[in-house]
Amino acid sequence: MVTQVTTTAASLKLLASFVRKVFPLVNSELSVWQNYASNYGSRDLADQALASINTKKFHCQGGSVYSLYQGVTTPDFVRFVVALQTISDYLDNLCDRAGIADEEAFRQLHLAMTDALDPDRPLHHYYTAYPYKDDGGYLDSLVTTCRRELAKLPSYHLVKPEVLRQAKLYSELQTYKHLDLKVREDKMLTWINEHLPDYPGIMPWEFAAATGSTLGMFMLSAAAYNPKLTTGEVSQISAAYFPWINGLHILLDYFIDETEDRLNGDLNFVFYYSSPDEKRDRLKYFSRQARTQAETLPDTAFAQTVVNGLLAMYLSDPKTNPQPVREIRDDLLQSAGLYPRLMYNFCCLLRKKAIL
Repeated sequence: MVTQVTTTAASLKLLASFVRKVFPLVNSELSVWQNYASNYGSRDLADQALASINTKKFHCQGGSVYSLYQGVTTPDFVRFVVALQTISDYLDNLCDRAGIADEEAFRQLHLAMTDALDPDRPLHHYYTAYPYKDDGGYLDSLVTTCRRELAKLPSYHLVKPEVLRQAKLYSELQTYKHLDLKVREDKMLTWINEHLPDYPGIMPWEFAAATGSTLGMFMLSAAAYNPKLTTGEVSQISAAYFPWINGLHILLDYFIDETEDRLNGDLNFVFYYSSPDEKRDRLKYFSRQARTQAETLPDTAFAQTVVNGLLAMYLSDPKTNPQPVREIRDDLLQSAGLYPRLMYNFCCLLRKKAIL
């Protein structure tokens, strides 16, 4: 185990590179897709593509931290992360913001996720069951960009089965969570309960949260840059991210959106906790588990920075300022330790400067 001083020094160096080096690359890649969406395809799909980029840029920023993992070619991996995360965010908009609630359409659209992560399979026709179809090749271009970058990775064959497993779970979640309110919960619980026995100690909606994160896919893909990667290391990463680090990621995301989602009638996994105390305790539990799992990974300092960064990035959001959210936020930060609180202050500064 590395010492706290070593971890802190390595984390600060990584954070500096992240803001100085990676953020401009993310901006550059997103501008490519903005230009594409603006100039090709029908207005209906272009509007959703542009909206997903404009409102969810921070997803690409956060995921691109993996471009700084040891051995990774940073510009290439940023290109991959931005393309895959843009697929995710675009499809989320198509399922959530276009007034459509068709299970077949959602399932077909999300084949783009698994196609993007499997360079060996033929591409599907993603809009077959969707009412709008002409995107000018936008989704195909995103998919082929991901495949082109993954084909460069010497050990991708080792991580591919787990990457595709997580991508399939992600796609199933997105298919069910956007259905009509009358059927959504029953369909989701039926799906969740098929998998839950494999994950003792977590609640049904916490499993669903873990399936909603792309972070495990990014970490495994970054690890595949290592030509000496072992199956044991793949298993370590898989167990750390799913359900713990993935779950923490999405539970924090829903935690900060809880008030907004109640007003809009949107699904939120945090709603299913029986009380504020249970919500606080379970978030703290996932935070502890994620930090513990980070210590088992090959590059411990990097893994700890990722977990601490999740806490800092989400809890620094202004949506956590009103009570009673603030009380839980402060408790989470206090229980996480000194370094996450320092990162939280750093993220607050980035938000003030409109960098984050």
